[in-house]
Amino acid sequence: MANMSAIYQYLGAEEQDIAFLWLAAPLTGLIVQPLIGYFSDRTWGRLGRRRPYFLVGAILSSIALIAMPNSGAVWMAAGLLWILDASVNVTMEPFRAFVGDMLPKEQHKSGFAMQSLLIGLGAVLSSALPYILTNWFGVTDEAGTGRIPHAVQLAFYIGAFIFFIAVLYTVLTTKEYPPDDPVAFAKMKAESAGVGRAFTEIFRGIGAMPRTMKQLAIVQFFTWFALFCMWIYFVPAVATKIFGGEPGSSEFQRGTEWGGVCFSVYNGTAFVFAFALLALVNRFSARAIHSVCLMAGGVGLVLATFVLEPKVLLVSMVLVGVAWASILSMPYAMLANSIPAERMGFYMGVFNFFIVIPQILASLGLGLVMKHLLGANPMNAVLLGGGTMLLAGFCVSLVSKEVDEFGTARAGENQ
Repeated sequence: MANMSAIYQYLGAEEQDIAFLWLAAPLTGLIVQPLIGYFSDRTWGRLGRRRPYFLVGAILSSIALIAMPNSGAVWMAAGLLWILDASVNVTMEPFRAFVGDMLPKEQHKSGFAMQSLLIGLGAVLSSALPYILTNWFGVTDEAGTGRIPHAVQLAFYIGAFIFFIAVLYTVLTTKEYPPDDPVAFAKMKAESAGVGRAFTEIFRGIGAMPRTMKQLAIVQFFTWFALFCMWIYFVPAVATKIFGGEPGSSEFQRGTEWGGVCFSVYNGTAFVFAFALLALVNRFSARAIHSVCLMAGGVGLVLATFVLEPKVLLVSMVLVGVAWASILSMPYAMLANSIPAERMGFYMGVFNFFIVIPQILASLGLGLVMKHLLGANPMNAVLLGGGTMLLAGFCVSLVSKEVDEFGTARAGENQ
């Protein structure tokens, strides 16, 4: 994620085209996430319910990670991002349901906070890898237009290896609980077999979402629009506006590496703050925690647009990291308390519509907005993201208090 916009620019893409090149990934998620969630609810075999999807997704993702930094053209990199995103969804979508499956409701907040902690640990290492390889291990070469630096290539290879090994460890060492009623489960599976029936159920499920889930969807929409603004444009903004580089220059490469360090800092902050979340969830509601954290992230993105010194950007990224820790945990904890357990995977997949829809809108519209309203300045897109995240923080106050109660909300109630 930290390197994709820079990869597109290394291969010759213009800044106003970058957002559109990210379009395939969220479009894929719009289809893959609910389908995978739907079918994982109806799967049971030797590897359990969710683990077969972890394993298949990890294999496909690792192949895409190895191929990505060997792209020879922009269209190839965009296609591989599409495959990579679809494969990651196959792994990650059932994993959120997996956390909900394995824990009682009173532990959902702690469980998802722990997930946030481990995601942060992995992301802090991966985001900083190109910088570490260049500055600590002397992996250097001039990129030039049309070439991806060797440090970026190595980072992707290392990521592929660690991704596969980590998921394989989970698959081999974690036991899932079988259906409570195997006969009823087999009947439900037979009655709902087929992709056509899956799409029918998905559309019905969207209309029948619990009221609290609809309220959370609004928060997710504004949150993920803000994140996409940051992911697409923050690194190019640092490279061009802070370091004054042009794609292919040494200044641009140093800027993209520093952008990766910034991403590492916000992920590292998320890792550290996740420990605080584990304590906070026992004293405060998930709604209160999430609102404050989103406000902090919005302030961080706004501040980043006024920074001139690279090192000062790290302060802004600390605030973004606080928000990221909450984004990875609190919405899913609140959601898990408002949906029926037997449809956990399905509703987790539907919930992700409100992650990918803002990404699709950003991919389709940010390029035009950049060209005509933001002066082709990527920092202005980061500022737009900060304002949107502040709005998301306000919208949390509109979510029903039912998400803080255990077992009170169910699908179809309070329509």
